[in-house]
Amino acid sequence: MARLELTTALLTSAIMTVVVAAHAEERYGIGSPATPAEIAGWNIDIGRDGSNLPPGSGSVERGRVVFSEQCAACHGDNGQGGVGDRLVGGQGTLASPKPIRTVGSYWPYASTLFDYIRRAMPQNAPQSLSNEDVYAVSAYILSLNGVVPANAVLDAKSLAAVKMPNRDGFVSDPRPDVHDR
Repeated sequence: MARLELTTALLTSAIMTVVVAAHAEERYGIGSPATPAEIAGWNIDIGRDGSNLPPGSGSVERGRVVFSEQCAACHGDNGQGGVGDRLVGGQGTLASPKPIRTVGSYWPYASTLFDYIRRAMPQNAPQSLSNEDVYAVSAYILSLNGVVPANAVLDAKSLAAVKMPNRDGFVSDPRPDVHDR
């Protein structure tokens, strides 16, 4: 009986929160609907097929410089890890008792690397790197993993074309409400 009363109280509380929040703008004059420009500023996700990659390009050489300035303090001089995750190596270890999950061994899409760096790195200043620097750091990390050559220059087209070593290591989500693209 106590569980039913608790469930009822929680449900009532949740409903009241939604109702109060819905009327907050009207009642208190706070908040406003997001404008298309505001939404566009946060709509920066990149599809696994490279859709929505921005203009720009970056070389492995430039990536080495940016990485040493912005990333090495956490990820090590050569991506070997430190305070931050290890980014390099681990190929062939995923089926072992101690898999090493890195960009080169685990990540299925290079576009995911770009997306993550652009959104979340460096940790102390996310979204502060230019698109060119994100392409460059992506190229450098992929080069360290042997995925692209040391003289590579990546842009939207070439990054989307990169075939990661573990691309086929994942299965599509069969749920009908999940849109695999």
